[in-house]
Amino acid sequence: MSADDSIRVEVAYVDARKQFLRELNLPAGSTVADAISACDVVRECGLPLGGLDFGIWSKPTTIDSVLTDGDRVEIYRPLQVDPKQARRARVKRKT
Repeated sequence: MSADDSIRVEVAYVDARKQFLRELNLPAGSTVADAISACDVVRECGLPLGGLDFGIWSKPTTIDSVLTDGDRVEIYRPLQVDPKQARRARVKRKT
C-alpha cells in the first residue's frame, strides 16, 4: 500500500476509568467501523457492541461513514442522566 492509498486517523474514547487514543493507518475508503475494528477499542475498554454513538471531530456520524485523512473518530457512551433532568435537580436542590 503506497502513501496515496492510505489515510491516517485517530480513534478516541474516554470514560471515568479509561482514556483511549490510538492513531491508525488505514486503506483509503475505510469507514468508522473499519477504524473501530482495527484499533481494538471494544475489547480494551470493554465496550458493548451496540448502543454507542460516533462522531468525527465532534460532529455526529454513522458507523458506515467513509473517513478521510486526519479524521478523529470519537466514540460516545450513552448518557447516564438526561441533561435537562440533571439541571432541574440542581435547581431544585438550590431552592
